[in-house]
Amino acid sequence: MEEVNVVSGEKENVLIRAGQCAVNLLPHLGGKVASILFQNHELLQTPLKPYRLRNRTMGFNEGDASGWDECLPSVADCTVQTATGTATIPDHGDVWRMEWQTLARTENSVTLRGECFSLPLAMERKLTLTETAKGCRIAAEYKVTNTGTTDTPWSWSAHPGYAAEEGDILHLPDSIKALKIEWTRNDRLDKSDGTAAWPLAKLTAGGHTDLRISTPMHSGVGDKLFAGPLKASENWVALERPKAGVRLRVSFDAAATPYLGLWLCQDGYPEDDGLLQHCVALEPCTAPADSLAVTGPWSRVLQPGESFSWPMILDLESI
Repeated sequence: MEEVNVVSGEKENVLIRAGQCAVNLLPHLGGKVASILFQNHELLQTPLKPYRLRNRTMGFNEGDASGWDECLPSVADCTVQTATGTATIPDHGDVWRMEWQTLARTENSVTLRGECFSLPLAMERKLTLTETAKGCRIAAEYKVTNTGTTDTPWSWSAHPGYAAEEGDILHLPDSIKALKIEWTRNDRLDKSDGTAAWPLAKLTAGGHTDLRISTPMHSGVGDKLFAGPLKASENWVALERPKAGVRLRVSFDAAATPYLGLWLCQDGYPEDDGLLQHCVALEPCTAPADSLAVTGPWSRVLQPGESFSWPMILDLESI
């Protein structure tokens, strides 16, 4: 595969390869993983709009809304009080909209660093791609550091939108029986008690839906759900794509990142005119809420100079 610049006229992308997998990253666009090509199948949501540089106030839907981004220090826009005053955090956080620095690069690994502007935080992410007996593995190593002089709150969520089509199957550990409903487009899911039973969830209009199975295109589905706090044995989620012949399995450290966000979308986002997402996002995260302003036992604070590290692994295999 030839390395190409996917943003005409802008800085070069970074390509890492191993076996039958190639991963394309855009450091200048928030460290975005723009493409995961495995056995000639693109595994990530493709751009809904052309790539372009971001600013500090634009909504996530104003960008390409594709690929794999990182959300730090919040997913939802919000304001939080800190020792230095009120911090205003924009939609999907800071780092997806900032240029990241390339710290190190080899043929199969790359380390990038991005900085927040709403709070004094910096993130490093190392991706290492290796061939396995069944396919390929992408190992992510994360570190967030408080670069300021006062205690700083933070939350993180991985934000990879994996391409999905009708009939794809989502797998969770058998011990998970219910998911917290963060948002459901047009009140599709019955949220009278704030949760959806897994896997058969009650619909507001009556009846049930099997959350494991991706719905057809144009179904208007957009559900954001959370599992957790998770036990050590519940540290994985998988997406099986029978038509593509691929299985994706995400694993993580449930002690470090004890929650899992799920974004199930078939034409349910964005809500403006134009192209719509067809994806399932598998999102290990630190909190069961999109907003940093929603606090609880999950809330995190870093002292000045303090860092926190955690892993995430994506295994790809043929089925």
